[in-house]
Amino acid sequence: MVSRVIPVDPFDLVIFGGTGDLARRKILPGLYRRFLAGQMTDDSVIIGAARSELDDEGYREMVAKAVIEFTPKDKLDRDGLTRFLAHVRYISVDGKVSGGWEKLKEVVRQGVVKAFYFSVAPSLFGELAEKLHRHGIADAESRIVVEKPFGRDLASARALNRVLADHFAEEQIYRIDHYLGKETVQNLMAVRFANILFEPLWKAEYIDHVQITVAETVGVDGRGAYYDKSGAMRDMVQNHLMQLLCLIAMEPPYHFDPNAVRDEKLKVIRALDAVQPDDIVRGQYLAGNGQGSYVEHSEDPNSRTESYIALKCHVSNWRWKGTPFYLRTGKRLRARTSEIAVVFKEPPHTLFDDATGWRENVLVIRLQPNEGMELSVMIKEPGPGGMRLKQVPLDMAFATALGAEAADVPDAYERLIMDVIRGNQTLFMRGDEVEAAWAWADPIIQGWEARGDKPQGYDPGSSGPEDALMLMHRDGRRWRDIRE
Repeated sequence: MVSRVIPVDPFDLVIFGGTGDLARRKILPGLYRRFLAGQMTDDSVIIGAARSELDDEGYREMVAKAVIEFTPKDKLDRDGLTRFLAHVRYISVDGKVSGGWEKLKEVVRQGVVKAFYFSVAPSLFGELAEKLHRHGIADAESRIVVEKPFGRDLASARALNRVLADHFAEEQIYRIDHYLGKETVQNLMAVRFANILFEPLWKAEYIDHVQITVAETVGVDGRGAYYDKSGAMRDMVQNHLMQLLCLIAMEPPYHFDPNAVRDEKLKVIRALDAVQPDDIVRGQYLAGNGQGSYVEHSEDPNSRTESYIALKCHVSNWRWKGTPFYLRTGKRLRARTSEIAVVFKEPPHTLFDDATGWRENVLVIRLQPNEGMELSVMIKEPGPGGMRLKQVPLDMAFATALGAEAADVPDAYERLIMDVIRGNQTLFMRGDEVEAAWAWADPIIQGWEARGDKPQGYDPGSSGPEDALMLMHRDGRRWRDIRE
């Protein structure tokens, strides 16, 4: 089976912050791959925009180095790179002054899709939006892509929404969360809503609990001062983990339509109960394995910012009342892995004398590494000696099931940028959704700040603070092992 590649309409994509780290690591290599796949038409143009004084050739040289560095060697096509670079231009623009905007207006064409990627600090979003309209570069059909962080609390998120709304309609604003572009996340919706198998069981009556884990092995060294202003709650839980929770808990939308999907996600966020202080564990990694501690990397020996957080929350609606959702994320943990585990309840009556080997059915959705799904079921252990039970996985690793097709799955940024060009907002956050997430997160953050809670230390290479284990143990449950 060969995946279909459907070209998008001709476009001009302006990347503000076109010389920055995100552009070099993700955006430009992703566009290169879409070009090789035939999804970019020959009359599409990519325009880097930043303060650096470069000409087209200087920028193309930078783009070539970025593509070569961040593209796997087996995916690199030198001839294709040369052809791709012919579609790349550069304009020196400063978001805070007027220089360069008239030149940008001359370069951006009429009659094609116009998209503007704000790969810059949020403090510049309003300036860019205002200047795009003042200089007549953007119009009613233009689209803007906004990177996180989208605010650091409810008040700042609302202010940012108002600034963007002064110049762009909600239908033109694409708030990007790259987790929603992952193949497995979208397959989660397909498994739920395209198969009758799970949907009748997808409720509190049959599901004991849900675990969502995003674990990283890296620390914050090199960007500790920046990270210390946010922490794991703002950086991961309020957006990435919240989006995963919504996709697990949402009701079936009436149609796979952007607003229909986002309406159902918004209902989940609004149904979240307040999280109690005893249901939150925060941590900071200690020094070890030849690496410094979090407080050393943050350059603040008195830092109370968390590099790890685990919490238990509840969705108070008919479908989920009584089923806890456990969320955890952290730096410098045992392995790099992201997964959602839906743990089903045990049967109401055990038929077999030997129940000592009983384990729950678990549906695991792996986001990284080795994207795929696994369903753990109970079978009879082979051999004589009675009915001994054994848990085995029914594994659907995409690389195994789909072969070469899975190896060529687009990166999240590739998929999401192409969705921007298509005008499809399904996998992007709406303004009211962002504000609802902050309305839930703000009291949690304000609570520990008011109490003066200090995060617990945990060893690098571990699963996090000991109290995070107790968060589950006291409920008679346990976290899944963190492993690749």
